[in-house]
Amino acid sequence: MTELPQPPNQPSTPSGYGHLPGPPQQGYGFPPQGENPYAQQPAYPPQPPTVPQQWPAGPGGPGPGSGSGPGSGPASSKKNKLIVLVAAAVAAALVLGGVGYVALSGGDEDPKPVAQQPADAKPSASPSVDKGDGNGDGGGPQMDLNAGRKQGEDKVLWLKTTKIDGPGMGVDAAGQWVIGDTVVKTLWKNLTGYSVTDGKEKWTLPFPAQICSVAPQTTAEGRTVVMYRDGEGENTSCTQLRVVDLKTGKEVWSKEVPKEGLFDIFTSPTLSMIGDTVTVSRGGNASAFKISNGDKLFASPVGDGCNPDSYEAGNGKMIALATCSDEDSTAEVHGIDPVTGAKGWAYRLPAKFKVTSIYSVNPTVIDIGNEQTKQRSIVVLGPDGKQTATLAGEGSFAVGCGDTGLFRSLATCPSAVVDGNTLYLPTAAGTGKANEIVAFDLTTGKDKWRVPAGGTRTLTPLKAVNGQLVAYRKAEEDQGGEVLSIPAAGGTPTALLRHPSGTAAPIERTFTLPKLDYVDGRFIISSTHLRAQGQDEKLLMVFGK
Repeated sequence: MTELPQPPNQPSTPSGYGHLPGPPQQGYGFPPQGENPYAQQPAYPPQPPTVPQQWPAGPGGPGPGSGSGPGSGPASSKKNKLIVLVAAAVAAALVLGGVGYVALSGGDEDPKPVAQQPADAKPSASPSVDKGDGNGDGGGPQMDLNAGRKQGEDKVLWLKTTKIDGPGMGVDAAGQWVIGDTVVKTLWKNLTGYSVTDGKEKWTLPFPAQICSVAPQTTAEGRTVVMYRDGEGENTSCTQLRVVDLKTGKEVWSKEVPKEGLFDIFTSPTLSMIGDTVTVSRGGNASAFKISNGDKLFASPVGDGCNPDSYEAGNGKMIALATCSDEDSTAEVHGIDPVTGAKGWAYRLPAKFKVTSIYSVNPTVIDIGNEQTKQRSIVVLGPDGKQTATLAGEGSFAVGCGDTGLFRSLATCPSAVVDGNTLYLPTAAGTGKANEIVAFDLTTGKDKWRVPAGGTRTLTPLKAVNGQLVAYRKAEEDQGGEVLSIPAAGGTPTALLRHPSGTAAPIERTFTLPKLDYVDGRFIISSTHLRAQGQDEKLLMVFGK
């Protein structure tokens, strides 16, 4: 096992580490339509090779024992390598919506989702709900979603599909929230709430133009923040801010985010919420507003010094990524007061390093890297911003989010879960090979235990509940997925839900880059991008007892 070095406290030059390829070709990452459009194998982009990266020991690292900082010192043995996989192709697909926002406009009609519901009932007169027993009017192939279900397996509660004739690059469906008995989903120019029990539409809130950014969080009152473009067509910007009550589907307020300078670019902003504050980070500038009334709270400062250009919040705290105005464009991480924007502490990255991923805001766990030397470290910062540990372990760790190379606004990685003093990370899943979840002790930086997915399966951490890690084991062609509970101390997982095999499994398996959630005993999986070529596509699927 190799201990990742503590980076030296010296200036750094963030230099595009984690740069992603340009916009994908039309149809990128999405399956062709066939006899069953819901169960087609996604045309996943080719994966980059896993590049082994060796981590030398370094002085100033946590605890006794030393060597030198990143980029110097003797190399460790092959046995002690820490291999980090930067899943560039996956990350590129994740930012597809951001890259394609400029082109996503037009279309002849708004989407009209339909639902399939495995229940013995007559088809509804409404075109929005199907029963999933082959007798509905969903506009696509009808089937019994629970056909082939084996003893001990749970059920598909409903499947929602949609048929859209949209712009050439497709349409985004990035937002998903669960509020009480309602699951809310964004799709192109609409925000729609569905009953989590049967998929029936509760409300729809249309937007004047396509939705271009969403906050993953909600307030205690069930509100969230969404951004949409300032018009139709390619030469538009993502500048319009709207707060929505997800319980009622009503707009609370809307406003245009003012520019903070001549070169303030609103291509793909990132939203983050904490308390009564929402931050809008974009291309080197950022500003914050009150969620309650839209009043401006603060903006990223300009001028000499080290100034924040993006903010991220989580678990009651806010941090900022900052770039200094020195010759090397040194990178820093700041602790931020979410009401005033004042800096509480600063952590300076080593030379030529930049933040490539945020695993947690509180405690602060960040992935930093140097594009030129290909060195990386995952570092843990204390409440005062001082580095307390670096992570050490064996395996290929897939990075599910990171810097686009153009806009430095990072969001917390959805595949990373922190609970107390433990970080849970999934290893990369190779073709035909299982991955595993690794638990890291954030005090020592060492791995505590590993749970393999088994066979050729893939495990993804979802959340921590009551000291247990909840994870999703992806479906296979002939076997449904599972929601598992893993004890904090490791050990054998317990199945919370076993999704049905048969008809449902290939549908579940082929959701591409989906949103995942487990709430009140139900598992929710949804698409984040649709081809929108006038053919039926799956949007949202819910499982339960």
